[in-house]
Amino acid sequence: MATFALRTPSDLYRDRPARPGDAAWWAFCATTALALGTFSSLGPHRVWGAAAALGYTAAAVLAARGRSPRTAGTVAVTGAVLLPLLVLLAVDRAQLEVDVVARSAGLLLSEGTPYPERPTVPEDFNPYLPGMAAFGIPEALAGPGPLTDPRLWMGAAFLGAFTLALPAGARREPSRWIAACPLVALPLAVGGVDLPVAGLMCLGLAGAGQGRPGRAGLALGLAAALKWTAWPAVPVALALLATASGNGRRGSGAGFGDDGRRGSGTALGDEGRRGSRAALGDDGRQGGRAALRCGLAALLTAAAFVLPAALRAPGAFRTHVVDFPLGLTGAVSSAASPLPGHLLATQLPGGRILTLLLLGVSALLLAVSLLVRPPATASAAAVRLAIGLLLAIAFMPATRFGYLVHPLVLAAWALARQPPAHPRRVRERVRELVGDPVRQLVRRRKQASR
Repeated sequence: MATFALRTPSDLYRDRPARPGDAAWWAFCATTALALGTFSSLGPHRVWGAAAALGYTAAAVLAARGRSPRTAGTVAVTGAVLLPLLVLLAVDRAQLEVDVVARSAGLLLSEGTPYPERPTVPEDFNPYLPGMAAFGIPEALAGPGPLTDPRLWMGAAFLGAFTLALPAGARREPSRWIAACPLVALPLAVGGVDLPVAGLMCLGLAGAGQGRPGRAGLALGLAAALKWTAWPAVPVALALLATASGNGRRGSGAGFGDDGRRGSGTALGDEGRRGSRAALGDDGRQGGRAALRCGLAALLTAAAFVLPAALRAPGAFRTHVVDFPLGLTGAVSSAASPLPGHLLATQLPGGRILTLLLLGVSALLLAVSLLVRPPATASAAAVRLAIGLLLAIAFMPATRFGYLVHPLVLAAWALARQPPAHPRRVRERVRELVGDPVRQLVRRRKQASR
């Protein structure tokens, strides 16, 4: 009888032989990079497109010739990240976000707030929370240069947080593969403020999954001090911490099946059942205390970075980080990718109000899902958060395709944490999901026929 093995993304990180699909993937990445380099009006994007197309093409050729995925991935990262990054650093070119971060750091050190008082054109606005200015402090202190460029510090923060969020024995390969993805390689080379936010969210969820509320709250608080998009991660982590202990007890009991539970209940009697309920109540209180500690740590950490600048110039703070991203200022944000929210806001009368309503509904749906069915593992929490952010990105009035790096990184991190599947585990999982209900249905039908 033939056996099969269910492939998981974690299998990609192992030193396995090349497959035909590997070459097709790198060829697709090369086509994407070449198209961006050809049609983009931004100079840094054109540089990245040309260099990344060469790196991805070389990786496709190596994969087609049977070289290992590890070798092809290294070549792809070299061409899509290292080569364009070195070129852009040499010619002092970067995406607009890098200049915004560097300027905000200088303002923060000189005036105590990273927000100009009277912004007029979109380039004057700083839509990020005050913590983002920290990545520009090296340049503000030591002057412009390849080693003080904010994109280096943002990329290092992302890769460091993403790597630390993975299990200790499987950190190198997933980081290499996520860096090779075009949606991540592009901001690593040209500059992107979303990467450190995504990495810190993964680190916070990892701490929550390990039952470490202080560490989780610190990481999530740092992310929340960088950008608004990190704030939905806090309630997701709180839901995970609040239910982890109870789920663990229930999961161990469920392994006995219906008969086991009935037998143990009979043997224990009423006192045993009351003891079991008391234990679950203790676990619930412990989970609530862990969630409270995480929430307080996140709140205090974010407040330490945000409140000083916000209280110093509250009007400027609101104009930059609230009104401008929501499209409520005279200046139009350059974030104008044709996603549903932007199309509704620009093409439909009253569309801006509709997009804000859709954003509120998305947030409400995420909150309801956390209450009705809270995530039981860090991977499940990451997937839930990725779905919520995907909805928010789709309905934001000022949005761009680059924001999709948030759900991409979260989903990739969740998949990287999954152990390689084994045929026996697959069969057991299939029996658990399908076999038990079928047997129960047959048993009920037999009882009904009697």
